[in-house]
Amino acid sequence: MDEQALLGLNPNADSDFRQRALAYFEQLKISPDAWQVCAEALAQKTYSDDHIKFFCFQVLEHQVKYKYSELSTAQQQLIRETLLSWLQAQMLNPQPEKTFIRNKAAQVFALLFVTEYLTKWPKFFFDILSVVDLNPRGVDLYLRILMAIDSELVDRDVVHTSEEARRNTLIKDTMREQCIPSLVESWYQILHSYQYTNSEVLCQCLEVVGAYVSWIDLSLIANDRFINMLLGHMSVEVLREEACDCLFEIVNKGMDPVDKMKLVQSLCQVLQTAGFFSIDQEEDLDFVARFSKLVNGMGQSLIVSWTKLVKNGAVKNAQEALEAIETKVPLMLQLLVHEDDDISSNIIGFCYDYLHILKQLPVLSDQQKANVEAIMLAVMKKLTYDEEYNFENEGEDEAMFVEYRKQLKLLLDRLAQVSPELVLASVRRVFSTTLQNWQTTRFMEVEVAVRLLYMLAEALPVSHGAHFSGDVSKASALQDMMRTLVTSGVSSYQHTSVTLEFFETVVRYEKFFTVEPQHIPSVLMAFLDHRGLWHSSPKVRSRTAYLFSRFVKSLNKQMNPFIEEILNRIQDLLALSPPENGYQSLLSSDDQLFIYETAGALIVNSDYPAEHKQALMKDLLTPLMERFKVLLEKLMMAQDEERQASLADSLNHAVGFASRTSKAFSNKQTVKQCGCSQVYLDCLQTFLPALSCPVQKDILRSGVRTFLHRMIICLEEEVLPFIPSASEHMLKDCEAKDLQEFIPLINQITAKFKIQVSPFLQQMFMPLLHAIFEVLLRPAEDNDQSAALEKQMLRRSYFAFLQTVTGSGMSEVIANQGAENVERVLVTVIQGAVEYPDPIAQKTCFIILSKLVELWGGKDGPVGFADFVYKHIVPACFLAPLKQTFDLADAQTVLALSECAVTLKTIHLKRGPECVQYLQQEYLPSLQVAPEIIQEFCQALQQPDAKVFKNYLKVFFQRAKP
Repeated sequence: MDEQALLGLNPNADSDFRQRALAYFEQLKISPDAWQVCAEALAQKTYSDDHIKFFCFQVLEHQVKYKYSELSTAQQQLIRETLLSWLQAQMLNPQPEKTFIRNKAAQVFALLFVTEYLTKWPKFFFDILSVVDLNPRGVDLYLRILMAIDSELVDRDVVHTSEEARRNTLIKDTMREQCIPSLVESWYQILHSYQYTNSEVLCQCLEVVGAYVSWIDLSLIANDRFINMLLGHMSVEVLREEACDCLFEIVNKGMDPVDKMKLVQSLCQVLQTAGFFSIDQEEDLDFVARFSKLVNGMGQSLIVSWTKLVKNGAVKNAQEALEAIETKVPLMLQLLVHEDDDISSNIIGFCYDYLHILKQLPVLSDQQKANVEAIMLAVMKKLTYDEEYNFENEGEDEAMFVEYRKQLKLLLDRLAQVSPELVLASVRRVFSTTLQNWQTTRFMEVEVAVRLLYMLAEALPVSHGAHFSGDVSKASALQDMMRTLVTSGVSSYQHTSVTLEFFETVVRYEKFFTVEPQHIPSVLMAFLDHRGLWHSSPKVRSRTAYLFSRFVKSLNKQMNPFIEEILNRIQDLLALSPPENGYQSLLSSDDQLFIYETAGALIVNSDYPAEHKQALMKDLLTPLMERFKVLLEKLMMAQDEERQASLADSLNHAVGFASRTSKAFSNKQTVKQCGCSQVYLDCLQTFLPALSCPVQKDILRSGVRTFLHRMIICLEEEVLPFIPSASEHMLKDCEAKDLQEFIPLINQITAKFKIQVSPFLQQMFMPLLHAIFEVLLRPAEDNDQSAALEKQMLRRSYFAFLQTVTGSGMSEVIANQGAENVERVLVTVIQGAVEYPDPIAQKTCFIILSKLVELWGGKDGPVGFADFVYKHIVPACFLAPLKQTFDLADAQTVLALSECAVTLKTIHLKRGPECVQYLQQEYLPSLQVAPEIIQEFCQALQQPDAKVFKNYLKVFFQRAKP
């Protein structure tokens, strides 16, 4: 071996050595006999360095995984012997190998097993067991090999091909027949022999049993001798977590419902007698978490049995199962309210399913009602934040609690399905008691009281948020709670979690304010002072900006009296942040978008006359325009790139804010009706010069382009005078991405204004195409994937543009470009249909071709087009699907083929018998198609039902392709 290269395997080696080692590894993988050197090194113990041993196993692993079939029988035998002799040597080593080497060796054994077990090495396990016997080092490796085999055969996270999946099923079937009983016996012997001497081996063995239980005959494990031993392990501190997991796997195994019920019941009896149900005396929380998972598994298994028995009509057994479930509920409740959230979380599945059963019962017993109430109390208690929760810097623990709260929310929703009255009454009780004394109550209790009110909206759902009509008792309870919430002063509570919950809840129940509008001023004040948008916490300010916008928009009818006041108060929040470093504005630019949207909505939805709306909109947008002009001048002068970037950012925000104010306009409240056209036209005049700015082009063009998209919708034809010069600027020195984003703008204009923009389109058609072709023809590195992808996307955009032009009845735009240009365009469409393996673009090209045939393919079409149809379009319809890259199993490709069929049908429709004659006598014979197939093809083409031909065409090409 290359000793110098091997030095690079050491993690502390410098990067040159490491690079050399990597290159050496690649070299050995390709070499036909390097594995023999590695096998010999392992068998002869040539190297003592752990990293070199690991490296040798890696080379062997590659050989077995990818090149095993290339080896001769003798070479395959050598690999088997090498591994077994290495295993033999492990019994005698003074020190065991490092864990990472043992795991890698186990993986190689497992790979060899799945490759050879069914054919060359049926005695795999017997050979290994005869080597390891009960030697602790050998047993350790044997168990690691078993776990590696299990992950090769049944691990759901590993993606297997269908061939591998079939092989794995066959291996498992053969193992069940030939060796599983012997393996189970070996596990029993290991558990028995080592139960007092080697807890590490015992834990490994329990893990193996737990893994294999899911796919072997359960009776081999679920019997007295195994279960008694496992229960014995439940009392040994170092073993009980693994024993618990092993019992969980046994309980989880699918089996006959009555047998499962008996198994679970007998297990529970023994566990209860042994004192495991007294969890309040247990201090080891890790164990209780595993035990909670086991109880959850037992509970859910009993529920599955009950469901099956009910379905099968086995009334007596179903009743037994239900009684068995009920006896576990006290333990479930104990675990649910446990102060450790992991323990509580592990039992939620059982709890949820138990409530599902109660939901199906016609009437609940007193005990069941008491259980429902106990679950409700547990949920309310466990929803509460603890003292350690860090609101300012939320980390992993906080994220886990948020997830846990989501689980509890599902429980609350399920509770509400079982007993909506109980849920409403419980929440009302907690809410009222807490809010009476909120000033002296801890924040977490106030937060959870408001949170529960918030959660009721989904737990007791109604359509369109109509919580305050319909069911009188529910409506009045919610109304009372909302009234208390907004009049109690709790919005002043000095904790961010309470503040946020307050705002979330008033927005969720906005319909309350249509019933009691007298509370709107006080809630608006909360939004508009230190409690909301001026809060000391950026997190609260940010969330409030969004919630305020929702609140105002949902109550737009009630906002009229407060509009001027609100606009005055939010004035400071509308200022464009100066692009100076270190300046901290109250809101981020993303949050400001919501404030601008709110301001726009207030103005547009107001009852003011048009001239007043116009004046307010002008007041809102003029400062933005003034600031934009100043910043653009500064950008033109700026030398420093960082300074340029921050100025461009500010300019982009200004355009974005103006754009956002227009969201309030609708079909009813158009820009014209509100008298606001001029303000937005002024904005356009102000923003368009940014397109000719020589620096920071990307960000500026992107912002202005988005604004133009918006204005096409809002200003309609008033925007048209601005389009030519804007387009001219956007087509200067552009990249693929610029064009790709510019084309949708032209498509939008074309589709919306059609004939109105025909002169403009005719004028800019070829400049746009030249810009596109220039970018597409630029040379790029062969392996530059992002450049290739950008070109593919640009090609798609180009064809989408042609599709829009032809589909909007504007084909004369193309026709008027002169014969040479028209031909050039048509040839690009033919190339798109045939040459590029991109089914999305191919589909578009066939749509364009069939549209052009429909428009120009008749007797009065442009001169020479009929020739083009026969010379290029008809061949394209055959050459494209015959390509190897045209994959008929791919859904997008099938759609492209469907459009190809439409093209052929359209040609037949326009050219009639002449088309059939051309196919029969010239084109199809030139492809060496048999006469009877030609006949069949032409008959299918002439069928009136287009679907018949589409289906036929797919079969035609499936047959034609090798």
